[in-house]
Amino acid sequence: MRHTNFRILCVALIPLLVACSGAPGGNTGNPPPPANGVTVTPGSVTLSKGGMQAFSATITGQQDQSVFWQIMGSTNGNGDAAHGFISNAGVYVAPTTVPNPPTVTITALNASNTAQSGPATVTIQAGSNTSVTIAAGPNQVTTFGSLQFTASVTGNANQQVTWQVNGKTGGVAATGAISTTGLFTAPNSVPVLTTGNNSGQTSEVVVTAVSQADATASDSVLLTIVPPQQNAQGANSPLGVSGSNINDTSTVGGVTSCCGGTLGSLVSRGGNLYILSNNHVLARSDAGVITNGQTPGDAITQPGLIDNNCAIPPTVANLSQFFNLESGTPPTIDAALAQIISGDVDATGTILQLGGTNNNNQPTDGPPHQGTGVAAAISQLVAKSGRSTGLTCSTIFAINASFSVEYQKGCGTGSTFSASFSNQVDITNNGFSAEGDSGSLIVTQDTADPVALLFAGSTVDTVGNPISQVLAGLPDPKNPQSTPIVVGTTTAHPVAACSLPGPQSGMAARMALEKAVASADGLNQALSIRDAHAAELMAYPEVQAVGVGASYDNPAEPAILVFLRAGQLATSLPAQVDGVRTRILSGESFSLTGALSLEESATLEQSAALPQLVYSMPTSEIARAEIVRAAQSDEWMKKPGVQGVGIGSSVDAPGEAALVIFLIKGVAHDPIPQVIDGLRTRIRESDRIRAGFGQNRRRGGCSAPAPGKLQATMPADSLQKR
Repeated sequence: MRHTNFRILCVALIPLLVACSGAPGGNTGNPPPPANGVTVTPGSVTLSKGGMQAFSATITGQQDQSVFWQIMGSTNGNGDAAHGFISNAGVYVAPTTVPNPPTVTITALNASNTAQSGPATVTIQAGSNTSVTIAAGPNQVTTFGSLQFTASVTGNANQQVTWQVNGKTGGVAATGAISTTGLFTAPNSVPVLTTGNNSGQTSEVVVTAVSQADATASDSVLLTIVPPQQNAQGANSPLGVSGSNINDTSTVGGVTSCCGGTLGSLVSRGGNLYILSNNHVLARSDAGVITNGQTPGDAITQPGLIDNNCAIPPTVANLSQFFNLESGTPPTIDAALAQIISGDVDATGTILQLGGTNNNNQPTDGPPHQGTGVAAAISQLVAKSGRSTGLTCSTIFAINASFSVEYQKGCGTGSTFSASFSNQVDITNNGFSAEGDSGSLIVTQDTADPVALLFAGSTVDTVGNPISQVLAGLPDPKNPQSTPIVVGTTTAHPVAACSLPGPQSGMAARMALEKAVASADGLNQALSIRDAHAAELMAYPEVQAVGVGASYDNPAEPAILVFLRAGQLATSLPAQVDGVRTRILSGESFSLTGALSLEESATLEQSAALPQLVYSMPTSEIARAEIVRAAQSDEWMKKPGVQGVGIGSSVDAPGEAALVIFLIKGVAHDPIPQVIDGLRTRIRESDRIRAGFGQNRRRGGCSAPAPGKLQATMPADSLQKR
């Protein structure tokens, strides 16, 4: 069994856990004090040696459920060979030998208040005489790469093992696949947690070998997927890679933290070349110092401090200009420029993995299509190259969106403030970005044309400033008519990596929505209203049947299902009936007609086309929706629990636009009407959309441990800017 070694980083969150030399602290292995607001589930569990268990934590009275997972008594925070290891996702891997005593205490620390913690106890038992051991070797692999694992079985004549990734035999595209012989094929991008305590962060995967003769005997490895975007690139560095302001550090309570993001793309203006990224990446959320003619601005490093053990990496540019987030004249953009040092940044605008493919089916580097970019469109396929997740691909979910985005001054510390943004681009996350991808250039998949500059997000959404807004907002101070243009190729080209096998195909599969389920009370209410209006609905010539089911525009509500034959247009069907949404379904043929029972509705729904997350629609629909959005957005943005309003597509009525209301999960809000000014509404609920946060993670910036020492790590996404 091996320990995940993401980076050499000293952690001093709790003095008892780790000393800066990498040696053990004074922890005696005793359980922590009683939980103060943090509960771990399961609270106790028994595992055979080499076994695996996923833990979760609940923090009472707090929306942010992020935690640090620790193993008490281990030589470093997240484990050692004697105690086992735990990932930032809370997956514990037991040691291959029974410790003495045979109990291990797992602790979840509240990431925003480490004085609060909750324990769980693991009892390790010997189990059968059969043992499985995965041979020592590398504990990380690059995206698009592969790694061969081998395992040995003792105590049994049958040497065969079954290989799993995250508990799935053979693995899945999004987290990597493994063959029957133990060859692990890495995903095309770094896996991102979409649920659980550290959702929105990148995560390790667990590779397991299970004895085919005795399923209770196994061994597991925590494996980190690392994109090349995190590496030091050397001279003529491409873009889409790790970088930071040299001053983006903080020290609180003797612990030094460092932050970083993505150096997005190259732009030209007035004969000079600049790195384009976010204000909160290059200028530390308005705190940066720019060139004044006498002295250069803040040094911009590659890689970022966070990828260099908080030591100072090489300088590749100097901060030249930024839009002030708190006092700038709207429209607000989160953007900054840093003039490159000649020879240190690729002058052709090359972005990592944004080009074609080589003979080994690996993505090559390539510049975007040069110019001022293109306007975003709903359902448009896009891609980006970023520091944390690498090259990822997704779909534009909403446009013309207003958002209130939360920022934090300082690196993992300091006061917070909110900035208001208009005309933003919202992209379905699904692993598209994570903390640390801030500053990435978002481009179209088919032509590599710039669309937006990534700056914020949640577990559900990624938000970008439209590229036209960004470029217009960074004029030459001495010549306001001169604005930047994106450096790249004169010929458009596709982003080849988006068509390669891997998690991108998994993202496409997730574009089909999971089945929505309405409450029994809601369904019964909808059934009564349907019955009262069945004759009216059946009077529409295109309607074949009417039933009751769940809405997809608001999964918390029921809907009256209206079944149409494929190709027929629902030209005048109502969007709601007596406060119940209508949902339009089409299919080649339906076996039932008329008013349907709940059971008949469910049966007929299975024969209809599967709902999609995003639909394209005519420009006339966008124009109709924009009139409503322009009239309603300001009012709705003032309401409690609302963090955004934009234009998207309705799922209940494919081909129709919807006013998308972005809600903060867990925060009370006013009732959302089914229709506003004749336009359907669609609910999008997520955690708070943020930028410039590291989720209050702490990382030590002390020297590397001595050779042979196990190295302390924290979750891979800590203190990365998004």
